[in-house]
Amino acid sequence: MDIGEIGHKLQERRALFRLRQEDLAEISGVGVRTIRQIEQGIGNPSFQTLRKLLLALGMDVTVNIIHKE
Repeated sequence: MDIGEIGHKLQERRALFRLRQEDLAEISGVGVRTIRQIEQGIGNPSFQTLRKLLLALGMDVTVNIIHKE
């Protein structure tokens, strides 16, 4: 999943809860500009930033490690 897809999922979830970007920023502690960039697929958020947003929206992140030989 790339950042564009992640941003789209976050935007959908935020809309489901009828939250503005400003509301999500206040709840999560992540800046509005950062949220806007992630939702537009142009941001490069850290794992910690994504984690804050996901927790605020009641979502979770799963990391799959693929071993290539």
